[in-house]
Amino acid sequence: MKFTKPAPKNPIDNQTVMGKPTPRIDGPLKTTGQATYAYEWKDVVENPAYGWIIGSSIANGRIKSMKLDAAKSAPGVIDILTYKNAGIKHKGDNSSAQQIAGPKVEHYHQAVAMVIAESFEEARAAAELVEISYTKSKGKYVLEDTLSSAKKTDQQKDVSVGDFASAYESAPVKLDVTYKTSRHSHAMMEPHATIANWEDNKVTVWTANQMINWSKTSLAKVLGVSKEDVRLVSPFIGGGFGGKLFILSDASLAAAGARLTKRPVKVTLQRALIFNNTAHRASTIQNMRLGANENGELTAVAHKNWSSALPEGGPESGVLTTGPSYKTPNMLLETRLSVTNLPPVSAMRAPGDMPGSIAIEVAMDEMAEKLKLDPIEFRLLNDTQTNPETGKPFSRRKLAECLQQGAEKFGWSDRSSVPAQKREGSKLIGMGVASAVRGGPASKSAARVQLTTDNKLIVETDMTDIGTGSYTILAQTAAEMMGLPLSDVDVRLGDSNFPAAAGSGGQWGATSSTSGVYVACVNLRKKITDQLGLNADTATFENGNVTESGKSTSLSSIVKSGPIEAEGEIDFSGRGDDHSYYTFGAHFVEVEVDIYTAETRIRRMLAVCDSGRIFNPVSARSQVIGGMTMGAGAALMEELHVDPRYGHLANHDLAQYEVPVHMDIPHQEVFFLEGEDPLASPTKGSGVGELGICGVSAAIGNAIYNATGVRVREFPITMEKLLNEMPVEV
Repeated sequence: MKFTKPAPKNPIDNQTVMGKPTPRIDGPLKTTGQATYAYEWKDVVENPAYGWIIGSSIANGRIKSMKLDAAKSAPGVIDILTYKNAGIKHKGDNSSAQQIAGPKVEHYHQAVAMVIAESFEEARAAAELVEISYTKSKGKYVLEDTLSSAKKTDQQKDVSVGDFASAYESAPVKLDVTYKTSRHSHAMMEPHATIANWEDNKVTVWTANQMINWSKTSLAKVLGVSKEDVRLVSPFIGGGFGGKLFILSDASLAAAGARLTKRPVKVTLQRALIFNNTAHRASTIQNMRLGANENGELTAVAHKNWSSALPEGGPESGVLTTGPSYKTPNMLLETRLSVTNLPPVSAMRAPGDMPGSIAIEVAMDEMAEKLKLDPIEFRLLNDTQTNPETGKPFSRRKLAECLQQGAEKFGWSDRSSVPAQKREGSKLIGMGVASAVRGGPASKSAARVQLTTDNKLIVETDMTDIGTGSYTILAQTAAEMMGLPLSDVDVRLGDSNFPAAAGSGGQWGATSSTSGVYVACVNLRKKITDQLGLNADTATFENGNVTESGKSTSLSSIVKSGPIEAEGEIDFSGRGDDHSYYTFGAHFVEVEVDIYTAETRIRRMLAVCDSGRIFNPVSARSQVIGGMTMGAGAALMEELHVDPRYGHLANHDLAQYEVPVHMDIPHQEVFFLEGEDPLASPTKGSGVGELGICGVSAAIGNAIYNATGVRVREFPITMEKLLNEMPVEV
């Protein structure tokens, strides 16, 4: 099915199962330890060997020599994988560094060897005996030192609308400020892990991966085999946040090691290796220039973003969120990318939009203060139903309603417009707001459904569930379409032998995968009604029966002679020709800042979000509060520190890389606007998994300013950045 027109009335509109608050159907498996994660498969292979990956101790240079004899002679060692015997043919799609270094080393902790042994402990012990010497080259590790060499990039081209320079020059009110955001780690709970096994020149890889079809293609290139000779299996993933979008060293070296030794090989990355070996969110420098007239209407908006990556890496471009945010006739969006020799940068929850939302949303508050306008009033004044960047109308934009409802629910009217006025004991209290803007993309997605002789509906698709609730919303979709209870639906995910879905990433997963299941069910309904001589357009599927013109037949009677199966695929190409697809929201935060220590604590958080139809309010809320929590981390504590002497990320474990814990996160409220978006998909909604993080950090920064009168433009906002500027105690 090609989706190019607004979705008509369809069975999903019944909302008897779809759209209802539903606990995760995979919850019991996870809470009882029965869900099988990548490293936990016990019965898929016999007598596995274990791989221990050794990371480079330099950030830039070449391998001069490798002494392996002592390690090879160690107890239990089977072989040692290096670039000389790995048979690695390709970096892999979307990879900026080789899967295994040699002779060139591209970044710190890049895999340089893997010891394969009979046990995990023997592999780890033998790895200590490997001696590698390097020729070290000078590298660049600090973004600020590379700005003069930063260049345009085809991955995010510049945008110019109107005449920004003239409009900004003539604007009576101007703002010109620069913001900095830090490097972030995905820091997911489940480490990167893989089991690989070859049979008949074909490899099966049980791994933790968000994008099965992408990664099957990529791994085939890495190994130099055909795509048909690769199978990926990833039914449960313990968090990804973008860090498991692509094939990484655990999967490629496990597969290469299994081919070399002719044994199944298990590999997991130790936590300290994950931070430098896999990927992270790049730091940014972002300059915002806003021009407005005396009435508060934006007449000129410019956003310039600098970030860095390895030579074949892409930008962390904050301009993504500015383009569709606010009405202006004159806009300039510029992205510049420089080269550093740091570990790979890659997509992390709301790539570009998350750090970009800090720049535009803090700048909006700063401009509102110049104009003597309330921050919400200023945003409402510059709201638009047309994307200023493209000129296309939005498929659905309810940002104004999100801001207005949020203000009422949060008690915004109690906020002091003058900073540092509200105090409780030694705590200064402040409120902040920010808009949330994130794209609502959709991608080709397929599924297979089968009605079995025991009256169960099996759903198969290679879609993944990274903790987002895919199992549940796909079961809800199928149950609604076929008129069955949720308990009769069996969803099977994360296997490349299943029809290819969109995968989990970019906030396209929910929209795309539910639509793929929808189409498969449409085709199954047609098969059933044709068999019964009924009209598929007028027949209803309810309570396990098919009914038309008063005649009802049970589904159980139809499958007595054998199961009925159908496949379907949704194709969204061309969907964006006439409209612009985004999701919107508003974040509200109240903080307290200790006047003596500048310690910041979040008191409460509230989000109002809109993405059309919400498929499952329970898991959607979970996604939003997860994003809010990550946004709090980015605002107050999360920061990867680069050691410029050695080019490595110094705080490379969960003990030193600080993320929010329960005590850091207070009561969170989430509200969703009612309504649907028939332009978005057949299921009339979009995902919210990344909307929840966009704008949160800015709202916290704005709240800190409202509490203290101190404007910090470098995130995270830690105590030392506030302390010397705090109001003097009287």
